[in-house]
Amino acid sequence: MAKLNLQKLSVGTESVEDLAAWQKTRRAQTSDGLPRHVTRMWPKREEEILDGGSLYWVIRGVILARQRILRLDEHDGGDGIRRCAIVLDPALVRVTATPRRPFQGWRYLKPEDAPRDLPEGRQAEDALPPKLAAELAEIGVL
Repeated sequence: MAKLNLQKLSVGTESVEDLAAWQKTRRAQTSDGLPRHVTRMWPKREEEILDGGSLYWVIRGVILARQRILRLDEHDGGDGIRRCAIVLDPALVRVTATPRRPFQGWRYLKPEDAPRDLPEGRQAEDALPPKLAAELAEIGVL
C-alpha cells in the first residue's frame, strides 16, 4: 500500500511562522501536547494516510509546508458530532512553494503530486511573502 497525503487550507494564517505559533496553543493540541487539526470528515483512505503520509498546508494560496500525520483521533466537540482530529508531528517541514486554488475541507494529495521538501540548507531561511512565492511559483522560478 502506498502512502497518501492530505492538503488543507490554513485559514487565517499569514505565514508558516503563524501556523507554528497557533499549533503551540493548548486549543490546537491533543492531550499529549501534539498539534492537531479537527475536521468534520473522516478520511476513507485512513490506512494509506497513516502509512507515512503528511498534511500539506496551503497558506494564502500556496503550499508552503507539511507535517507528518501521526494518527487520526475521534473528537467530540460537545455536540455529539463525530469529528476527525488529524494528529501531526510538531516539525513543520518547508516545501517548494506550489500554488493552489481555494477549496473547502481537505483533499487527498498523491505522493507524485506533492511538492518537494526544501533542501536542508534552505529550511531555516526566512520565507518569502506568500503572494510573492505564489507569483514566482506560477512562472516556474521556485
